[in-house]
Amino acid sequence: MFKKNLQVLAVAVTVFFGACAHSHTPEIEVVFVLDTTGSMGGLIQGAKGKIWSIANTLAQTRPAPEIRMGLIGYRDRGDAYVTTLTQLTDDLDAVYGQLMQFQAQGGGDGPESVNQALAEAVNNIQWSKGRDVYRVIYLVGDAPPHMDYQQDVKFHVSCRKAARRDIVINTIQCGNDPNTTPVWKKIARLGHGQYFRTQQSGGAVCYSTPYDDELASYSRSLDDTRVYYGDRKAMRRAEAKKRVSSEIYAEASAPAIAARSSYNAGAAGAKNLLGDNELVYDITEKGKDLSKIKKEHLPLELRKKSDQELEIYLKEKAKKRAEIQAKIAELSKQRQQHITKQIAAKGGTDKDSFDAQIFDSIKTQAAEKGIEYEGELLH
Repeated sequence: MFKKNLQVLAVAVTVFFGACAHSHTPEIEVVFVLDTTGSMGGLIQGAKGKIWSIANTLAQTRPAPEIRMGLIGYRDRGDAYVTTLTQLTDDLDAVYGQLMQFQAQGGGDGPESVNQALAEAVNNIQWSKGRDVYRVIYLVGDAPPHMDYQQDVKFHVSCRKAARRDIVINTIQCGNDPNTTPVWKKIARLGHGQYFRTQQSGGAVCYSTPYDDELASYSRSLDDTRVYYGDRKAMRRAEAKKRVSSEIYAEASAPAIAARSSYNAGAAGAKNLLGDNELVYDITEKGKDLSKIKKEHLPLELRKKSDQELEIYLKEKAKKRAEIQAKIAELSKQRQQHITKQIAAKGGTDKDSFDAQIFDSIKTQAAEKGIEYEGELLH
């Protein structure tokens, strides 16, 4: 009997831990270290249109991953700035907002402050410490580092520290500068990553489709389902998030907005869409007790409603949100099929483009963390 009980217990433990492993949420942290000097104008413009496509591609694994992105722009000493840093965050709108501000200027004298940018990516970014997190840096540029600057942390020191912290460093060389190639290859080798080369513009193509405008319209409607609550600090954060959304609609291309809508409508994009203190999600999904939320923490137009009226209002919002998300998912699928046909008509894939090379490396490297990708590059 005792032996039988042990067997039952062993089976139960196996099932429990198997379920835990199966339900583990993949975590992906990506930091782009991007040369923003004058010669990089084409790639920066392409990256502005492709960040959401990259996010959508990363979101394909199941269960939906937690995706955090960061950004370091670098130039050289004597330029308007040497580096500018955006911390890792699941608020990809904030990262995109910073990317939108990048203008390719400065440089022009050969080597750039690559060493400082790479050191900041390794040391100043707030990387998580979990063993199963896929952490990766993409160093993207067209010129080698200054090796003559005093008090500069040289790239080989940063690469070795990254390796100790389980951070992969991949390099993407833009253009054909023969002085850059050996250094970019060495950084990738020391960083346990891969080296790629792409054309100076990055080769990223933003495909326009007949579905873009409709997706943008649904995206606005999805944003409008957000209802925020909280103290003054929380509401200021919410207003800032809404402002960034408005700026994206005003400045981003139609394909980029379409790709953003696809990301926000999926499970991986929930944090980017909602942020913190979003009332519809917290009540209808997380089961937060509505009666424990202070009336003064609600939006003005909701403060006079009873708890029952509020619950009805929030359930209607949740229903509308789900309907919009389903419509976006349907249109996004049709959009991707349209783009796939466009690419086929051109004679094949854009395998050497900036975003395609990123996906290829992620597929290989993330598998070591148990994160499997079987889908295609999304646009």
